[in-house]
Amino acid sequence: MTHSASVRIVDSADVSPNASIGDGSSIWHLAQVREDVRMGENCVVGRGAYVGTGVVMGDNCKVQNYALVYEPAKLGDGVFIGPAVVLTNDTYPRAINPDGSLKSAHDWEPVGVTIERGASVGARATCVAPVTIGAWATVAAGAVVVKDVPAYALVAGVPARRLGWVGEAGVPLNPADADGVWVCPSTGDRYIENDGTLSKETV
Repeated sequence: MTHSASVRIVDSADVSPNASIGDGSSIWHLAQVREDVRMGENCVVGRGAYVGTGVVMGDNCKVQNYALVYEPAKLGDGVFIGPAVVLTNDTYPRAINPDGSLKSAHDWEPVGVTIERGASVGARATCVAPVTIGAWATVAAGAVVVKDVPAYALVAGVPARRLGWVGEAGVPLNPADADGVWVCPSTGDRYIENDGTLSKETV
């Protein structure tokens, strides 16, 4: 197992010797971290969470209690995965083949969910692979994401639809006086909307 003394792994956690865990990370009770996981620094994996084989996580990620992060998911830096979130990996799931035989790992091709820097997925949301959640986006609790989510988007519902925009502080943005300009009530940062995408205004 490639990790340093600064990594905290509770006795009841099941962490593969082939997982790479970054400095300062914590893996809590009954969590399972599978083979070939690459986890960055200062990550937290909560009680009962599952991180599948070969999942890649950046630095400063939080995977809350009982979340299921199935391979081949990729999480950027600072991603928040809420309690009981599911990131799926099978577009057309079946337990058996048409002939009635049990499906094996060779009978399907896993597809993953990609979550970019700073994005958050709320409690009990499900992201149906293959989808990408853009940087700093927020998926509301209980949402079911079946298509890509743009950066800074706030999505909710089943299926998830965009309700508005959020800034890097996670707070919904307010429209400014100027057309297509949005302002964060928390930080004062300004964002520009153009053709259904949002970008932070650079000074």
